[in-house]
Amino acid sequence: MNTNKLIVSQSPHVSDKNSVQKIMYTVLIALIPAFLVSVYFFGLDAIRVQVIAIASCILVEWAIQKFLIKGNNTIPDGSAILTGVLLAFNVPSNLPWWIIVIGAIVAIGIGKMSFGGLGKNPFNPALVGRVFMLISFPVQMTSWPKVQVLNFAMTDAETGATPLAIMKEGISNGEPVSQIMNSMPTSYADWLTGEMGGSLGEISALALIIGGIYLVWKKVITIHTPLAIFGSIALFTGILYLIDPQSFADPAFHLLTGGVMLGAIYMATDMVTSPMVPKGMWIYGIGIGVITVLIRVWGAYPEGVSFAILIMNAFVPLINRSMKPKLFGEKKKEK
Repeated sequence: MNTNKLIVSQSPHVSDKNSVQKIMYTVLIALIPAFLVSVYFFGLDAIRVQVIAIASCILVEWAIQKFLIKGNNTIPDGSAILTGVLLAFNVPSNLPWWIIVIGAIVAIGIGKMSFGGLGKNPFNPALVGRVFMLISFPVQMTSWPKVQVLNFAMTDAETGATPLAIMKEGISNGEPVSQIMNSMPTSYADWLTGEMGGSLGEISALALIIGGIYLVWKKVITIHTPLAIFGSIALFTGILYLIDPQSFADPAFHLLTGGVMLGAIYMATDMVTSPMVPKGMWIYGIGIGVITVLIRVWGAYPEGVSFAILIMNAFVPLINRSMKPKLFGEKKKEK
């Protein structure tokens, strides 16, 4: 009797020597520069948020598998750790511990495990947790500590607005963009290196780009989705800026501030929740870029990356179905 069986596991399916565990830890390595920058500017609070988020995500996933699903232990694959890191990267460094725990419960419990675990979740779990916290605790989630270089004292830091919030408020008050930029406490160089208020992992565009180059080199991600997001944001905001430079910020401002780099490189490229083929990735990325600008310019929030990615996550099954490559030898259907 032939006992050989063909077993097809859940996605993501890997066709080479890479494994899910190897991919997850490669992404974690790529995030090290951004983590080091967050520690440099926010001190022990950055480490505190990271530890609480990672520990909470691991504990929630373990508890659900132990007492509810009663399935195999998937903690070693690193997906819960990565969700914890990305969740921490999307919150301010002064966020109370109990809100971080709630975010982890929502991210893992609702965003991931309620759909059956890794490979079955339609939405990025970390962003599900982040958006839930933003809607439920808007004051705490938008109280941004000012950077304090190498300050490792656990004290209440002075808070201030992010560049996006300053721009949003100034434009709504009728101030010209040139005046807002002149009064901005930070500059383009600061936005590139990370010396500005914001979530832990979004402050340094340079650190995130370095990690992104590493992921492309390791062939964990492709450039299609990030380039589509960057290009659509640059084109959309560039057109608005050319039409009225005193009412709309320039493309460099939009690309370097907020969560564009973090979202485009590390969250929109999630293998489970993004399209499978390059053509679909371009459509998906352009959609994220356009929605981000629409929310930033005309929406109630100064930032829109998280919402844009989650909205486009919902379209991924449709994109995959319409962009599905033809099988080898498949004939064209006659009209």
